[in-house]
Amino acid sequence: MNGLRKSGLAELAKMGRAVKGKTAIKSEILVCPPAALIPALRDKLKDLGLQRRILLGGQDCHQAVSGAHTGDISAEILKDAGCSYVIVGHSERRADHGETDKLVKAKAEAALAAGLKVIVCVGETLAERDAGKTLSVIGRQLKGSLPSGASAANTVIAYEPVWAIGTGRTPTIKDIAKAHNHLRKRLVALMGDGGQGVRLLYGGSVKPGNAAEIIAVDNVNGALVGGASLKAEDFVPIIQAG
Repeated sequence: MNGLRKSGLAELAKMGRAVKGKTAIKSEILVCPPAALIPALRDKLKDLGLQRRILLGGQDCHQAVSGAHTGDISAEILKDAGCSYVIVGHSERRADHGETDKLVKAKAEAALAAGLKVIVCVGETLAERDAGKTLSVIGRQLKGSLPSGASAANTVIAYEPVWAIGTGRTPTIKDIAKAHNHLRKRLVALMGDGGQGVRLLYGGSVKPGNAAEIIAVDNVNGALVGGASLKAEDFVPIIQAG
């Protein structure tokens, strides 16, 4: 819940100038702004000729196609507005809105049905980490939240340790590797060989100073960036690190 139209467009333009024509940058770039900003950012990307270079996504969606759900937004609306992706199950949705694995799965399936790709988030709290439950928690969340029809082409998994988000704290590289290797094994168990190709993102205080080291970890295929995505001067170096 950050960003206004004028400032958001200015930062997007800076980001666009930094990546336009840079063939060395191979990463897929996705920006997920507040829903009210999506049309303005969509139009700006078209003006810059970057609508295929920088993609747009929603931060959440409702599990229903439409209906009397005041304040919510459907996957179809996001798709119609120009989005390619949507995030579901973010830790703040799980914590602040009590979202369960079952609900996250329903939202993910709604997203796939609408033709969006989905980023499914999993992650443990500090209490769960201190209790040694990290792997069991993220394994349970993955199994319960993975949508039917998930494939490497339409589904991305993001591991975001709740205790690291916005705190400046990050797990050790060894901890990140352990969590991502566990998620890879669980994906293969749930999806067969197709689970090998599903991208795994790490999220949790990713910054320009640590991005390259984190992305170099085995089974880390990118980053889910929070606060550092608000300014092009922070976000562009992370993109380049990928």
